[in-house]
Amino acid sequence: MNENNLEDHVAIVTGGGTGIGKAIAIALSDAGADVIVCGRRHEPLEDTVKKITEEGKKAHGHLVDVASEIQVADLVEHVAKEYRRIDILVNNAGVFGGGLIHTHEVKVWDEIMAVNLRGPFLMARAVLPFMREQHRGHILNISSESGLEYYPGNGAYGVAKHGLNALGEFIQIENQEFGIRVDTICPGMVVTPMSKGSAGLREEKCLFPEDIAELALWLVSRRANVKIGRPLLIQTMENPWQ
Repeated sequence: MNENNLEDHVAIVTGGGTGIGKAIAIALSDAGADVIVCGRRHEPLEDTVKKITEEGKKAHGHLVDVASEIQVADLVEHVAKEYRRIDILVNNAGVFGGGLIHTHEVKVWDEIMAVNLRGPFLMARAVLPFMREQHRGHILNISSESGLEYYPGNGAYGVAKHGLNALGEFIQIENQEFGIRVDTICPGMVVTPMSKGSAGLREEKCLFPEDIAELALWLVSRRANVKIGRPLLIQTMENPWQ
């Protein structure tokens, strides 16, 4: 594969309406991929698709709740029938919430686990049979620095991201012989709708969605025989909280 050339590739990006997911969807489309942009809200999806298609690139929006087994199965079956291939899955959809474990609200815990961990599991579980059959594919998980560290009060978000990192490692080991690669990116603080306006946050010192998209594009377009390995931590040089 030529560097940054994704012509004829089909990519599914969850949580593609805003933030990191939107930036990755745009980067993949700029590299030539046909991008299926997924999310739970119609307007953000339409905005991403419009931005891509207005520049002559290819994208389609699909309303999907990644925590729903039925919706995920329907989405992947549709993509497989429509395009006859699935080359890239970007597991980006996520929600934030935390709390000290002994005071954590069960409802919040369950919601975060459903979207941030069950969702990537369901998406990977659905695309892997197609990728194994075609003997190629790339799954990219967007995790977090919270998936590598242990911050008090991070609660379900931190636990789910640690679980996502482990999920990626299991998928890589189980599918490497089928030409399937798995990478997990663990960003530090990124300016997104989720983090924007946080008290004490110096946004000019943060990462931006485009920083993550540049790394994502390199990961999915590198030579097929190059394996990265453990989850990748990407941070800023300066502390964004100072």
